[in-house]
Amino acid sequence: MRDVNSLNKVILIGRLGGKPDLRYLPQNQRAIARFSIATNERVFNPTTNESKIRVEWHRVIAWGKLGEFCEKFLTQGKQVLIEGKLRTRSWQDRDGNKRSTTEIEAQNIILLGKREEVAEVEPFPAETASAETSIDEEPGVQEGGGGDDEVPF
Repeated sequence: MRDVNSLNKVILIGRLGGKPDLRYLPQNQRAIARFSIATNERVFNPTTNESKIRVEWHRVIAWGKLGEFCEKFLTQGKQVLIEGKLRTRSWQDRDGNKRSTTEIEAQNIILLGKREEVAEVEPFPAETASAETSIDEEPGVQEGGGGDDEVPF
């Protein structure tokens, strides 16, 4: 149950650092994909009047069918939008030291980038398709339309 005054939501747009690593848990054969994405931001230094690009790397995990989708369709350099939750987990390493990491647990992944790249695959899961388009339609192409005063979205 979610606290009324609490929200754990992450939205990132970035590029994949490499091909996702897909594994299956031995207990129940549930798929889990792990990968990282990079986000960039421009940082301006007013004393030198120079701007630099700061790169931030994010660890992402995706479970089940979404993880299998990642392994099948995501490649290094591909631009994606990821919606998910922050998750922190802890464990002991082989030397007995306590370790922890924070990851984004993906709930929704949308392929971005050039039209040719995105049109190769269908969106997954079905929730990634917008209300105006179906999964069978090519991304960005919509049917219908009304008068000239309607703006297609």
